[in-house]
Amino acid sequence: MNVLLIGSGGREHALAWKLAQSPLLGELLIAPGNPGTALLGRNVPVNANDQDLLLEVARNAHIDFVVVGPEAPLVAGLADRFAAAGIAVFGPTAAAAQIEGSKIFAKQVMQAAGVPTAAAHTFSSPADAIAFARLSKRPWVVKADGLAAGKGVIVPTNVTTTVAAIEEIMATSAGQRVLLEELLVGEEVSVLALCDGKHLLPLPPARDHKRLRDGDQGPNTGGMGAFAPAEIDEETFELIVRDLMQPVVDAMAARGTPFRGALYAGVMLTAQGPRILEFNARFGDPETQVILPLINGDLLAALAACAAGDLGNTELPWASSAAACIVLAAAGYPAAPRSGDVIQGLESVTDLGDVLVFHAGTTWESPSIVTAGGRVLCVTGLGATRRTALDHAYEAVELINFAGMQFRRDIGR
Repeated sequence: MNVLLIGSGGREHALAWKLAQSPLLGELLIAPGNPGTALLGRNVPVNANDQDLLLEVARNAHIDFVVVGPEAPLVAGLADRFAAAGIAVFGPTAAAAQIEGSKIFAKQVMQAAGVPTAAAHTFSSPADAIAFARLSKRPWVVKADGLAAGKGVIVPTNVTTTVAAIEEIMATSAGQRVLLEELLVGEEVSVLALCDGKHLLPLPPARDHKRLRDGDQGPNTGGMGAFAPAEIDEETFELIVRDLMQPVVDAMAARGTPFRGALYAGVMLTAQGPRILEFNARFGDPETQVILPLINGDLLAALAACAAGDLGNTELPWASSAAACIVLAAAGYPAAPRSGDVIQGLESVTDLGDVLVFHAGTTWESPSIVTAGGRVLCVTGLGATRRTALDHAYEAVELINFAGMQFRRDIGR
């Protein structure tokens, strides 16, 4: 089976690493890929949003199956284009991807399905949103309706910062409409599952760390690290899949837009029980970098079964070990990441056991690999326990260096 994997980040490097282990795999192409994916397949210099050129690449390379990594191409209808061309694809249609593309749409689906979620109010006018916040005399979580690369949510602590958040988010293209959402208190967990339109195949739960600095301080980012499995009892995990995720899958099917792909639920474990914070329509990043190393079995076969609409008896057993990922970010991230800094020490990490380094924002600048994005590298440690996995990850981090490198020292602690 010839496979085209679309994307260039750490998530795609992790997917390429896992797909390359499949006995079903023929040739693996990655568009556009990165220096890490080039070691696992053939990079094709085509932007993930160039639908026409991607379709041409797939036809010329006799691609049998496409895996779409990022959310923006999915929301823009890339999966629809491949399906219309008769090429099997893992990833939801544009209509189904609205579960991530519009937080307002997702909230409507959850409310209609009776899924526990935070109360929310929708606004398309900054003046109306600000007036509501001031009249309420309480802080509200401010969420951009559209895609914002994981940075469209601000959690204020009072009315004044709520107003500032409204002004900030509604000045962006993603925030032309916003949700003011009830603040939920508890521990967050990411629950991902493969979905064939009807059934869910859950993957190990993970927890990511969104804030830039230690102690959950600083601005929100796309994610500064993650670990899996997250601390969650089996009963609660099953409840999340059965009562919070499955009803949404059923509701999407009833709407005539069945969801086939990776359904990612951001969940808050409150004192009143688990509540959905948001849904994403793809594999998480950096969660994928800690989930896939804990999966046994053939991921490619499972993704193909999803695309065919029949997970059937597909199984992906979980390893009994743990994984922890430390994100190394560029100088200036997240506001204005700097590119072009030479990365040193990657060759030293290859000598370590129980460590995987996934490239996220890197490129070649002969004779070196240099930074080329906000999140540069994802260093994943493996071990029998989370503590061991973290020790392995941080041991590897100490061997890597580039100017202005940022990372958190409290992931998983």
